[in-house]
Amino acid sequence: MSEKSLEDIIPEVLVIGGGIAGMQAALEVAEKGFKTYLVEKTPSVGGRMAQLDKTFPTLDCAACTITPRMVETGNHPNIELLTYSEIKSIEKDGTNFKAVIKKNPRYVDVKKCAGCGACAEACVLKGKIPNEFDESKGKRSAAYVPFPQAVPLKYTIDPQRCLTVTKGKCGKSPKCKEACKAGAIDFGQKEEMLEVKVGAVIVATGYDLFDAKQKPELGYGKYDNVITGLEFERLVSSSGPTKGDILINGKKPKSVVFVQCVGSRDHTVNNEYCSRVCCMYTAKQAHLVRDKIPDAKVTICYIDIRAFGKGFEEFYERVQKEGVVYRRGLPSEIYKKDDKVVVKAEDTLAGEIYEEEADLVVLATGIMPRKDSKALSEMLGLEHTPDKFYAEKDPQDIINTNVDGVYLAGCCQGPKDIPDAVAQASGAAALAAKRIAKKK
Repeated sequence: MSEKSLEDIIPEVLVIGGGIAGMQAALEVAEKGFKTYLVEKTPSVGGRMAQLDKTFPTLDCAACTITPRMVETGNHPNIELLTYSEIKSIEKDGTNFKAVIKKNPRYVDVKKCAGCGACAEACVLKGKIPNEFDESKGKRSAAYVPFPQAVPLKYTIDPQRCLTVTKGKCGKSPKCKEACKAGAIDFGQKEEMLEVKVGAVIVATGYDLFDAKQKPELGYGKYDNVITGLEFERLVSSSGPTKGDILINGKKPKSVVFVQCVGSRDHTVNNEYCSRVCCMYTAKQAHLVRDKIPDAKVTICYIDIRAFGKGFEEFYERVQKEGVVYRRGLPSEIYKKDDKVVVKAEDTLAGEIYEEEADLVVLATGIMPRKDSKALSEMLGLEHTPDKFYAEKDPQDIINTNVDGVYLAGCCQGPKDIPDAVAQASGAAALAAKRIAKKK
């Protein structure tokens, strides 16, 4: 190749997704001295990890681990943080990439907002809107921050719920605007379009959780005392709607049954893969029940136990010694009996049908590709694996893709736990930095 045919590579990187993998990748690229754009659809970085109470197998506080990283991401001079934003288009432009990013209006001037919460307190819908961060177990106002440690700690007005934005029915002078002494409320804001050109792209868009309503025989959405694992995380978290108390209809459950592999290893819903984290997060949650309600009876229904990671087998054995009962076999039905639910299943080791009454059933829903992953793959030309996650270039190389200059990080490539997601993000950052450091 002659010198004249070489193209300049723009020494900047675009990271799509602000969860733990996206933040890790952005920070490592930024630490190498390169400008980084970090795009996150929600009002704050943090992703799924911010919703967790503790991490397995060490039982470290999830918020204590992720919050410093969130703050560092928000303050790093080489990172331009674009929260409440989304990719509208992205395409290969020679050696580089050209992206158009839509910044959604918060209806709050982030330069003026002090994060005091006066607008949320004054909102006429205070405590009436299901809080997505709490998996709808808690309530919020139309003016909100997702959680107290949010980065940036700036309020957002929900355009789908706010009476002023949707219908103009909050009066001539909305209560939130009256309450904001900084004058940050601005209902005249419009969406903005930002065009950026970068030399590399890191995709860290994360995952969705399996919708347990696709398994109607398990009673999710029908019975109040059948919940998902992530809903349980919000109940057990000190920052959650019950301040860490495990309460179902106002009472502490005395018997809890965990059901594993809901939406994983299941041919009936076309998810034949293992989600890799369910066995261990169920063990962690069972431990938390025993810790918070020592006299509770705890049972786990399972197919197999896959404790493959560092310290996982030891943690699994610890939970058993704490009195958690493991019964092999998955429930065929969960039905209501008075104020309890009954789990009907076959113990495939004993070869017998059993029924277990419970005050609470927790479904370990598996990891799914994001519903919007197809749109991004069509823009970039990325390929998918048969299970619909983004495809790596080679089975021995889980970071590179079929598009030169696009790298994968975290669960968008396939199910994995937090340490593996962070390790992959570090690898993606190294490859992206290597590419843009070439200059040509």
